Amino acid sequence: MDALKEKEPMFSAKNMGLIKSPIIKDNPITVQVLGICSALAVTVKLEPAIVMAIAVTVVTAFSNLVMSFIRNITPSRIRIIVMLTVIAFMVIMVDQVLKAFLYDVSRQLSVFVGLIITNCILMGRLEAFAISNKPWPSFLDGIGNGLGYSWILVAVALVREVLGSGTFFGIKLFDTPWWNLYELGYKDNGLMILPPMALILVGVVIWVQRSRHRELIEKN
Repeated sequence: MDALKEKEPMFSAKNMGLIKSPIIKDNPITVQVLGICSALAVTVKLEPAIVMAIAVTVVTAFSNLVMSFIRNITPSRIRIIVMLTVIAFMVIMVDQVLKAFLYDVSRQLSVFVGLIITNCILMGRLEAFAISNKPWPSFLDGIGNGLGYSWILVAVALVREVLGSGTFFGIKLFDTPWWNLYELGYKDNGLMILPPMALILVGVVIWVQRSRHRELIEKN
């Protein structure tokens, strides 16, 4: 009975911190500098960026969960192989779901869904957290890091689509009967859809984040 009373609540402050911390203070992209390549590949439009963000969050969370369950029966000498196998299985499942229900978006993402396997965030969380923690905290850690990755991806995609293509989820923003900026001389910024702009925007996010949270500078 005493053991049951002392059991930590599922949504305790400590567990919720596993979700909140990676969003800002320990963000996998802006602080840990992981998963940067996705910012170049899938942020020209919002729709594929959001789908990629959800896919990475799902894969990270469930890979963490599975790896935590089997951590005590996984020999240390083959743990990397086991981690890659778990990640690959999750990525294949997500890829098949996308092809079945979001085929057009799946085609836009092309090989980049499969390349989630090589995303450093996944292997980093399995090695740094899931391999030495219980399933529920590991699952929350995966969700937190997925959300931290996601908001950066979506923010970059929002700026690039609006300024680069003049659209929002494919809907024209500046070319409507009551709001036609193109007739006034406005032009879409073609630089925004080029890969280097993704890195520049990520750099801007890092600068803003660290200027507001000075402790991140000391941390790094």
